[in-house]
Amino acid sequence: KKTKLGYAYFILLSLPFLLIGFIALFHPQVSYKTPLAIWFFVSLALVYFGFSLASIAHNSWGASLTWQRGERARLTATREGCALLGVILAAAIPTLFGLAWLSVLFSVSLLVCAYVLLRYSPKGRHITSSETTTSVFTPLGNRQFLSLLSVFAANGIAAAIPASLFLFFVSDRLQLASYAGLFLVLYFLAAACGLPLWAKLALKFGEAQAWLAAMALALLAFIWAANLVPGSLIGFGFVCIASGVALGADLALPPALLAAVIGAAGHDGHREASYFGIWSWTTKMNLALAAGISLPLLEYLGYTPGQSTTSSSSALVIAYVWLPCLLKCLAMFLLWRAPLKNL
Repeated sequence: KKTKLGYAYFILLSLPFLLIGFIALFHPQVSYKTPLAIWFFVSLALVYFGFSLASIAHNSWGASLTWQRGERARLTATREGCALLGVILAAAIPTLFGLAWLSVLFSVSLLVCAYVLLRYSPKGRHITSSETTTSVFTPLGNRQFLSLLSVFAANGIAAAIPASLFLFFVSDRLQLASYAGLFLVLYFLAAACGLPLWAKLALKFGEAQAWLAAMALALLAFIWAANLVPGSLIGFGFVCIASGVALGADLALPPALLAAVIGAAGHDGHREASYFGIWSWTTKMNLALAAGISLPLLEYLGYTPGQSTTSSSSALVIAYVWLPCLLKCLAMFLLWRAPLKNL
């Protein structure tokens, strides 16, 4: 018997994990029976389980709405723009209201936004119980998906490495630690402003070609960053703006391409959750690999946090600039060769 579930079911299922986990994370109740490390681990596990469940369902829901080129890019750009707004608000709340109010405002906004999403959003195709038994590894037999996944992984690690080393580079290479917040604001605002641009370019030229152009922009921005000297406030501001605009493409275009791949798969087109499950896992692995590669490399090159010596500065340029550039070139080559241009 086929029971209609729908992606809304899984978003509703994620809410208790997110609420309990987040509140526990910011309001620990520690005793000799519950060490802080265990409380912290369990709280994070609940938050990330709920987040993974909700994000896979939410992304799959979007992919099920349309597979048309212009619509899928516009949809993902809108969704990621709202996500960037959420990041900015989350960063501003502790400053405006204090850290104690963060969990309260999060809980209220989560419930309100979930209600709006489930009440007013267009309904995607329902999931049936027979479809939930489909192997999560089925997408790995899709050649287009594997090609896209390899590009996404290479480009994701290239983007995550500078994110991991951002404070080191700003503090010890540029000696502009007090401006780190301003640089981040410029970066995320540029990403939000760039989303409509990439949606229009994707409509005209296709997501793959637009994404390739964004990678080239990011590559040029980081090559410029290699030549910056201590105190280059304006120069690094332009780097943040250019790389932020490119980030808009990284946020909007890969999920749109994934929706196209799912649509082109024909009989596999009803397995969005399987595709986005692997996609979500790859996103997390990108972050883990970025830290696992860049931090040991810095140590090997002789970098010591808090020092602005010539050797430390050179090590930061290699890890923050040239390693991501190398990976970005690999991603561009893979995207150029991938069978994705006619989707």
